[in-house]
Amino acid sequence: MTRLLIVEDEESYREPLVYQLTREGYAVSAAATGEEAWEIFTRGGIDLVLLDVMLPGIGGIELCRRMREQSRLPIIMVTAKSTEIDTVVGLEIGADDYVTKPYSFRELLARIRAVLRRNPGAESRDAGDTHEDPLLRCGEVIMNVAEHEVSVRGEQVFFPLKEFELLEYLLRNKGRVMTRHQLINHVWGSDYVGDTKTLDVHVKRLRAKIEADAAVHRYLTTVRGLGYKIDDPR
Repeated sequence: MTRLLIVEDEESYREPLVYQLTREGYAVSAAATGEEAWEIFTRGGIDLVLLDVMLPGIGGIELCRRMREQSRLPIIMVTAKSTEIDTVVGLEIGADDYVTKPYSFRELLARIRAVLRRNPGAESRDAGDTHEDPLLRCGEVIMNVAEHEVSVRGEQVFFPLKEFELLEYLLRNKGRVMTRHQLINHVWGSDYVGDTKTLDVHVKRLRAKIEADAAVHRYLTTVRGLGYKIDDPR
């Protein structure tokens, strides 16, 4: 049975969610604080986290960072703020999706199911990737897929999950132009309904980490009207 962790300090949201998701066939654990959520998370066995941004104690953003450092399990952020900045921040720290309060239960359930379909589990995903090259190179950018590590010019550089997945997909298609549609579908899923500017923000973050000068695109270039391409620098 799929086990969800609901991290929500507002009882008026938390209790109905636990009840409704349990009725949908999920095993549900709930936490009202970041500390309580971290304790449940570290016990293991969680398949997806629904994480509110505004929490007492450890905040949702910090908690997401900590969880992402330990695991690739899916995380959906919940925020009461609808500004693009909050949305992008949530995704930049490694969240897989977000919803904004107030939301309908059916909308949330659809998001949960979609994210679970895209993330059937780190173990099964890793097992299914054994036929692919675990070491990807492009100039001085070297990615060890199995270890979730990237080195740039000989130094280890941290990439949150979505940045890592985007870079991996580009590296596996080195020298090819990848359309915006292809990139969004692969990294965020074909049913992604968020702002497509999120892709541009992630590309900007990648460039800041892999380019010696982020203003000079020697590795990751824009192909106007199509998308992006990564290739060995000339």
